Amino acid sequence: MQITRQTEYAIHAVIELAQIPFGDFVLIRQIANKLNIPEMFLKKTVQALNKSGIVVTQRGTNGGVRLSRPSDKLTVADVMAAIEGPLMLNVCLGENYQCSNKPFCSIHKILQRTQKAVLRELSRETFADIIKNKLRLEKRVEEV
Repeated sequence: MQITRQTEYAIHAVIELAQIPFGDFVLIRQIANKLNIPEMFLKKTVQALNKSGIVVTQRGTNGGVRLSRPSDKLTVADVMAAIEGPLMLNVCLGENYQCSNKPFCSIHKILQRTQKAVLRELSRETFADIIKNKLRLEKRVEEV
């Protein structure tokens, strides 16, 4: 499993959104400039996040993008699934995948356990936790 550039951008955009007061909108252009991400690419990424219910977008003078729920209710797993779909180490772990070797596969159980562990870790910390850690790291850097 490798995180795509779009997923990486989505995670960083959500980190930015998690740092503003919940309910406030911010322009996609502002996020793109701050993160040095091509604005058009970020717009497509935000559209995918909007379609999945991670963010809300609004046009107009007071428009922009904001999180759809508080950052303590949103995980990296949520964002990754919004961009990439169900997270799977291998196609054989898919719900509807039919494999004649499944009963005899020597690595299927290992892959299942690994996938569960990865999903558990990605679901463990919320974006609120990530922001707390980010602020703690920034404070430590300032002290040096």
